[in-house]
Amino acid sequence: MRILFAINHPAHYYLFKYIALNLSSKGHQIIYVVKEKDILENLLKAEQINYVKISEKRKVNSALSIVFKGSLELLSRDIKLFNFCKKNKPDLLIGTDIAITHVGKLLNIPSIVYNEDDYEINKFFCKLSYPFAKFIVSPDYTSVGSYTEKKISYHGIQKMSYLNPKYFSPDKGVLKSLGLNEKDKFFIIRLVSLTSGHDIEGKHRGLDERLLRKIIAKLERKGKVYITSESTLNDEFSKYKISILPNKMHDLMYFASLFIGDSQSMCAEAGILGTPFIRYNDFVGKIEYLNDLENNYGLGWGIRTNNPDKIFSVIDQLFSISNYKSEWRKKSKKLFNDKIDLTSFSVWLIDNFPNSVKVLKDNPSKINTF
Repeated sequence: MRILFAINHPAHYYLFKYIALNLSSKGHQIIYVVKEKDILENLLKAEQINYVKISEKRKVNSALSIVFKGSLELLSRDIKLFNFCKKNKPDLLIGTDIAITHVGKLLNIPSIVYNEDDYEINKFFCKLSYPFAKFIVSPDYTSVGSYTEKKISYHGIQKMSYLNPKYFSPDKGVLKSLGLNEKDKFFIIRLVSLTSGHDIEGKHRGLDERLLRKIIAKLERKGKVYITSESTLNDEFSKYKISILPNKMHDLMYFASLFIGDSQSMCAEAGILGTPFIRYNDFVGKIEYLNDLENNYGLGWGIRTNNPDKIFSVIDQLFSISNYKSEWRKKSKKLFNDKIDLTSFSVWLIDNFPNSVKVLKDNPSKINTF
């Protein structure tokens, strides 16, 4: 089969990384098409992945920009992907890009969308993709609105597909490149520009400079502080900016003593890796997979922006726990023991498609064998 993966975020490349590698080893031809976003292209180059770019990154800073520029950009992406697929004739479209569902419908190519954001949180994506998608692969507790008949449900979290110890082994060399060793305490702060559709629609906020300054002052008493940011940092914070290859960030996160950020994805990744996280934004309590990590597994804390002082009490609480990293490793291990291997399941699903979907409908418990 010729399988096209359409991705628009670094985390989504990782989601499909080992799935694509396994499918390739089974003789399937893999094609990557991307929407440029953040460090995605740099990541793909670092990973030596061949790809086709069908969209340029556009700066948006208002709800109007999201709707108008986003719609025009999506139309342009639809046309480019349509022409690409008509010429290259993929058998299956898989990804996290709305465009695969439109093009798939027009060209009668099955499209499988992966998404772990609840319908109510990411309406722009869901309303424009779900009506046209053939299937939707989502965690069992993730809402897909009225499209439950299309949902292929699994017991797990999307990011676990590439952070599973079966596939991910942390590289200690990343510590050496920063002059660190395994015994050193260090902290990562992640800053994002909240400009995606659901961010602006809900006017969600995150870490500001005043709060960032106070956090750094507190953490520096215990170890080194590194900042990774989507936007340019002011001069006073530039000395904390991290400088490593984009495909080494998960290695660094694994060894970190604490991760603080206003990013959903990277906070979840930290927790899954067994690193405590503090997530500070107004999505707290609204996203089921993060509720799972925070409330059921105790891997991190979600703090809303109306309670900034809680960040410091949580830091004190964490630092009062003796050898807390080993406790977090145990929590992470339990998480993986409780959930399925999403990579293994996805390889089976795609490799045996469409018969695999029929097997799941006839025997839903099949998914629990992965």
